[in-house]
Amino acid sequence: MSLPPGFLDELRTRLSMGQVAGRKVMWDNRKSNPGKGDLWAPCPFHQEKTASFHVDDKKGYYYCFGCHAKGNIFSFVQETENVGFIEAVKILADEAGMQMPDRDPMAQQKADERTVLVGVMEQAVQHFRLNLQTAAAGEARDYLARRGLDEAAQARWDIGFAPEGWENLRTALTGKGAKADELLKVGLVKSSDRGREPYDAFRNRIMFPIRDARGRAIAFGGRAMDPNDNAKYLNSPETPLFDKSRTLFNHGPAREAAGKGNPLIVAEGYMDVIALSEAGFPATVAALGTAITEHHLRMLWRIAPEPILALDGDTAGLRAAMRVIDIALPLLEAGQSLRFAIMPEGLDPDDLLKQQGAGAMQKLIDDAIPMVKLLWQRETEGKTFDSPERKAALDKALLDKINLITDLSIRSHYGRAIKDMQWELFSTRKPRQRSSTPTRRDGYRTQAAWQRDVKPLASNKASALGAGAAHEDVLREAVILATVLATPAVLPEFDGELEMLEFRDQEHAQMRDAIIRYSMNEDLKEAVLQSMGPAPLEKLFGQSHVAITPSVLKAGDLETARLCLAGEFDKIRTSRGRPMEIADAEQEITGVADEGLTWRLAQAAAAEERSRKIAGGDDAEYEEAENGAKLNKDERGSLNNLLNQIDFAKGSRRTKS
Repeated sequence: MSLPPGFLDELRTRLSMGQVAGRKVMWDNRKSNPGKGDLWAPCPFHQEKTASFHVDDKKGYYYCFGCHAKGNIFSFVQETENVGFIEAVKILADEAGMQMPDRDPMAQQKADERTVLVGVMEQAVQHFRLNLQTAAAGEARDYLARRGLDEAAQARWDIGFAPEGWENLRTALTGKGAKADELLKVGLVKSSDRGREPYDAFRNRIMFPIRDARGRAIAFGGRAMDPNDNAKYLNSPETPLFDKSRTLFNHGPAREAAGKGNPLIVAEGYMDVIALSEAGFPATVAALGTAITEHHLRMLWRIAPEPILALDGDTAGLRAAMRVIDIALPLLEAGQSLRFAIMPEGLDPDDLLKQQGAGAMQKLIDDAIPMVKLLWQRETEGKTFDSPERKAALDKALLDKINLITDLSIRSHYGRAIKDMQWELFSTRKPRQRSSTPTRRDGYRTQAAWQRDVKPLASNKASALGAGAAHEDVLREAVILATVLATPAVLPEFDGELEMLEFRDQEHAQMRDAIIRYSMNEDLKEAVLQSMGPAPLEKLFGQSHVAITPSVLKAGDLETARLCLAGEFDKIRTSRGRPMEIADAEQEITGVADEGLTWRLAQAAAAEERSRKIAGGDDAEYEEAENGAKLNKDERGSLNNLLNQIDFAKGSRRTKS
């Protein structure tokens, strides 16, 4: 969403930094001088007793002298609420009484309708809450008490009750001005197939409001009080407000709690979420009426990099874990994964808390299993591998799963982890200890191909880019960042690649994070400057190779920026892909380099050759290989260089003579 000129300035005018921060901190009256806009408090971003968090209310900025957090009203809301920039703007706009800009008339109409429907849902929340206090809800109150939910907990979660009867809710809400079609749209009533008035969808059920990430009621979950009811738990149908594949129960509070360092836990139902939250695990969510989807995973990863799935230890719970693994493998990125806390068989989190206490749950969270180990467990538990054929079947099953991983680095690490576990399973000798380098059969240590520093080609030695692949990547990273800051309009086309790029330089990685965080800001460069300070940007644009880059010289030229970024990302992919091909080759060598493997290496050599050639063309000479393929002589040289780097003995019982 693009914001009109002056919108953010108007927002800054209406809301001071002190007002916004004052919602989250307690000012130290001894150190603060409100008259001068000089405010001090304990920092909301790290634990401390002294007041090292400073707000300059006149300039509109904050800075912590303890953890060095800094920014303005927008970054403060982003960090404390764990939301993106546009969502932070929406929160502040609501507080300031400002209307967010409309995309188009249809969008405004939908937004207006959504506001009305949310209002209807909030009326239903209050209706059910009042019904929980009636005589008809006595059994429901007893049930909640048995589950450990006292009146205070019921109020925190807005738990209510829908009594017996076909028109209690419909009569109550239409009497307050709600329309019958609105009740139908949000799933509170159902149409009669007998030509009668719509009837209440929830009857004789304990009612749990389902809220979106901003805390608005969008649906309900109902727990049946009649043990003979066909549906023990019943959720609202999908509506203009509620999409179960994109909704997490307790999303907003869990996001805020995770932002404060609490582990993000994914439970199987809202009763488990409530029980865990009440027991001191506030960053707990659950999917609603559906298995976890790809959308759910992406939502979870936006909250925390490594959510923990708390699953029942029975067969159904383990099947659910395996389904999630299959969905997650293609989506894995560096630092973004899942862990699994498997409950003791026969217990769910609520049972565990009641029987063994919060300490037992905490231990399960602390000992959560990484995804690669659960994948291994699925393929090996209860099976024997006493023949080459069974071992080969295990290899194939695991390889099929590992090949789902699109990130080459993660795939390689999974492969090595699996090989370690295979060694421990199949070896009759003492399990090996991991060392920094493998050992040859003659007892001497050899340096792995990915640990060797491949020397640059002679033609590139005189260039700064010839100093080595790592240094070359750092230079290209700087060009990418400078290009984006010089022409922010190019970012939407490359934000995915920028976000996924694994930066070699830590300061570059921090700047990338700031760019992504403030990507919707009307002045991206200024936002990054305010976030990081002037020194990193001065250092970036002061580098000679950055200063002469066309995309920096022609700041604002979208086409130049587009061509530059496409080229730089391609060159980084090429330079990082070649070592992975070598590593993969060493894993697959069985004594003889077959034709398919040679072809792959030839492709890597050709890519390397293309990435280093000077723009403008060259006079290439070709020779014919034994299989009839034509190969550029320069590329043949690169291929030989690659083959010489490979330790062919690594995967074979034979060594070079």
